[in-house]
Amino acid sequence: MYQPRTYRHWIRDESLIAFNVVVKETDLYIRASSNLRRKAYKLVLKYRTMLEAYIERNPEFLTSLEPFSVGQDAPRIVKDMAEAASQVGVGPMAAVAGAIAEFVGNELLAFSPEIIVENGGDIFLNCQRKRTIGIYAGNSPLTGKIGLEIDAEETPLGICTSSGTVGHSLSFGKADAVIVLSESATLADAAATAIGNLVSQPDDIPKGIEFAQGIDGLRGVIIIKDDKLGLCGKVKILRTSM
Repeated sequence: MYQPRTYRHWIRDESLIAFNVVVKETDLYIRASSNLRRKAYKLVLKYRTMLEAYIERNPEFLTSLEPFSVGQDAPRIVKDMAEAASQVGVGPMAAVAGAIAEFVGNELLAFSPEIIVENGGDIFLNCQRKRTIGIYAGNSPLTGKIGLEIDAEETPLGICTSSGTVGHSLSFGKADAVIVLSESATLADAAATAIGNLVSQPDDIPKGIEFAQGIDGLRGVIIIKDDKLGLCGKVKILRTSM
């Protein structure tokens, strides 16, 4: 089912050119120094083809809700998804959106010094100046009121969001938003899902934070449920007006 990406209109930046790339379930919103739509489209096809071919041979990779072991001959994107999922105890497809954003974004860096790739709330970011990323947390009163400040030297960076109340992605929790920052968008995506599974009410936020602190490779985490917020790691939050 298609979910309208209304939050994309919050991005106010005339210094980069924006374009979309849609291939089946993959819907990327990309900003770059020039229109790289054709190159991005080919990259999405490249990585989707790798994933689809692997899933055809190993259908459990698509459906498993637990870590899935892959062979040494698996494509790198498959290996990275499986490794990230294994690290946090979820199925490998929990990392797919972050992985595609990361792999496409990394290759586009050869053509643009600044790249923002957003894939259903999961972001790969490489910037040359300070950027503010707005936070969308569904019906939480914090939606549109706070954002993340990201310095150029912190990038490339993955910023991934999981929600149990927004969108169609599977979550066993009810967090309005779990935002994870990591050098790896693939890991950030899997970790956001795993942390979000633990949060059904505001009182669960400390449990989610404690779990996040035990995951190697995370730079920072924000958990939002209703009007409550918890965070850990290197996170800079600003008041915003979206």
